Amino acid sequence: MLLARRVKAIRPMGELRASFARPPDNLSLYLSAVTIGELRQGVESIRHRGDLAQAQRLERWLDRVSQDYADAILAFDAETTQVWGRMRVPHPQNPLDKQIAATALINNLTAVTRNTAHYQPTGVLLLNPFT
Repeated sequence: MLLARRVKAIRPMGELRASFARPPDNLSLYLSAVTIGELRQGVESIRHRGDLAQAQRLERWLDRVSQDYADAILAFDAETTQVWGRMRVPHPQNPLDKQIAATALINNLTAVTRNTAHYQPTGVLLLNPFT
């Protein structure tokens, strides 16, 4: 899950990939700390199932992403937890996606995701780069 400011600069998926690697000057990209945790969980799941080579490749990639975005990883802080707690009452499903949505709302960002269904009830601005 990518969070962005000025998303009109993002077009189809190919351009999103390029923007992720090297964002244009008029586009600010962020990651939620929750996203980093989900990526770590994916690496560990692959390691747990015994695919050590793939886990190592993904871990190197995750380390690079974490370093490249070190100043743009947004915390799940006390203010964000208040928003998250409120949005879970009517719709308790998908708690991690709601943590990311709360982070986007607090920071006035757009959630860039293919999984728009989990985010629509939250009121966060959405961009599906696959459509």
